Order: sequence, then structure tokens, then C-alpha cells
Amino acid sequence: TGNMVEAAQGEDAGAAQGWWNRTYIGGYGEMHYNGGDTDEIDFHRFVLFFDHDFNDQLRFTSELEVEHAFTGTNGDVELEQAYLEYTINPNFVPRAGLFLVPAGILNEIHEPNTFFGTERNRVENDIIPTTWWEAGVGMRGELGSGFAYDVSLHSGLNVPTTGANAFRVRNGRQKVSQAVAKDPAVTGRIKWTGMPGVELALTGQYQNDITQNGLGIDAVLVTAHADIRRGPWGLRLLYARWDLADGPPATGPARIGADEQYGWYIEPSYRFDVPGMGSQGELGVFARYSQRDRTAGDSVDSDIRQVDVGANYWPHPDVVLKVDGQFEFPPTGSGTGDNRLNMGLGYHF
Repeated sequence: TGNMVEAAQGEDAGAAQGWWNRTYIGGYGEMHYNGGDTDEIDFHRFVLFFDHDFNDQLRFTSELEVEHAFTGTNGDVELEQAYLEYTINPNFVPRAGLFLVPAGILNEIHEPNTFFGTERNRVENDIIPTTWWEAGVGMRGELGSGFAYDVSLHSGLNVPTTGANAFRVRNGRQKVSQAVAKDPAVTGRIKWTGMPGVELALTGQYQNDITQNGLGIDAVLVTAHADIRRGPWGLRLLYARWDLADGPPATGPARIGADEQYGWYIEPSYRFDVPGMGSQGELGVFARYSQRDRTAGDSVDSDIRQVDVGANYWPHPDVVLKVDGQFEFPPTGSGTGDNRLNMGLGYHF
């Protein structure tokens, strides 16, 4: 009888320590309505997180996404994160696998309840370019006094050199799908969070040849941002800039002004409780002014200015309803711009 009791206790202990007790599931999603000339409704993203702690030091993180509701002409299934991380101590946390590049505000944290506006802002979308992931190895850790670092060696961009998207950074993302790996990139970030509600960060990246086809177009990215939330007031400031080598006169980025690409924005916001909407109901209003230019290296005015104004309502901190107006001001003679009403529904768990 004693042996049977011990065996039963052992089975119970094994069940209590099963892998499922160290595995975590989460996710987020967002549905958008875009008015104006776009005039469409789209379940933009459905994302699932699967994380597992092998022990107190070694963990696995992943993110699997379906875009635009199905795979086909408009949709994709994408693996945005899949990496292993090992905590030696808070100062040294190496990782390896597929991970989000630590650049800007939204690239790493872009769940819909964490930012204003139905769509992700165009500066981080076009210039950084969010969402951007690569494969490689890296290290992060704390430096003390509120400072932290992140450094990575990873796969690089592979931008087209001809056509309408020539040297457009966003079109150089390979998404780690049989990606050309002739020229890797190195990224480093310093972040300061030494004051409650304040994050300041500076990121730099270098790639020896952003075309990976022998043209030798070296590229440098610099981003800097401030993300501040003090009481009901919020403020986001971001600047991002690419500097590419001129390259051959007939085929390099300088011939179309793409050797310099930049963007910046400022976004003040204010949040407040809504009387009668429950203890968790919160309303936030924002305004954003931005400028971006993907061909800033020539003498032609190609700077695009944009104003966004709108509101978010959170019935719960992890659920959000959004509405905003988008007003785009392209260079003179370049059309009327993409002006429209946007509405969104998002969740995160």
C-alpha cells in the first residue's frame, strides 16, 4: 500500500510540473475601416503568442500572424518571432533566432491597445520600417541607473535597385524567408527608463551592402525617440534617418535622391476616465504631426507632411476602439494626398 501511495504522489507531482505549466499563450488582433479613396474594411491582423520557459533561465518566445484574414493575393501567414533567450544575469541575456529589430517605438511593442491611431504611423511604417524582424544572435541587459543595452548581429535588408520601389527600405525586408545572407547587419540600442513614465532611446544600425548584389551600397540607420506618459498627459517624439552610399552614378541611390531618407513626428495625447462608463473605461485624444521623405537626397521637394487627429476608447486596458482623421499633404503638384476617416477595433491578451 505504501508503494502505491508513493507512486500516486509521484504521478501527481509530475502532472503539477508538466510542460503546460510553463507554456503561455497570448495574442492580439485588429480590424480596420479605412474611408476616403481606400473605402474598405479589413481584419488586418490575427496574432498568437506561444512562449515556453524551459527553466528559470532558458525561455522560448514566438509570434505567429495571419494578415488580412486569409492567405492569398492580399493575405499572409508570417512568423514574426521565434527565438531562444538565456538569462545569465540581468546584465547579460543572450538570444538567438528570429526577433524584432530594436528600433523605434512600435517595432517591438505594437499591440493595438498600446498606441493611438487606427493605423501605425507612416514614419515608423515607411522609414524604420515597422514591423521588421530578422534572424541572428544578440545580447541585451541592464547597465544601471535606468540604462539598458541591446546589440545584435542579424540578417540584412535586400532592397530593389530598379523600378518604382528602388532603394525603398520597406521593400528590402526579406522576412527571413530563404533570405539572401551575403551581407549581415549589426544593430545597437541604448535605452533609458530611469524616471517613471519616461523612455528615451537611441538606435544605430550598419549594413555593408543593403542591396546584397555587389553594388557596395553601405547603409546607416539612426533612430531616436522619447515616449513619455506622466499622469493623463502623453508625448511621443521620434526621428529616423537612413544614409546610403551614393553608389554608381547610373544605378546607385543618389541618382534618385534615395541616398537620404528620413522621417519624424510629434504626438501629444491626453487620457481621462469617462463618467458612467465603468471603473475601467478610459478615453484618450491625440494629435500627430509628421514629415517623411524617401528621396531627400535630391533638390526636388518630395517631403510628405501628415496630420492625424482622433481618439481611443478603452473599455478595458486590453481592448480598444479607435477613430481618427488622416490628412496628408504631398509636395506641390503631386496630387491631393491620402485623406480619410479611419476606425478600428483591437484587443490584446
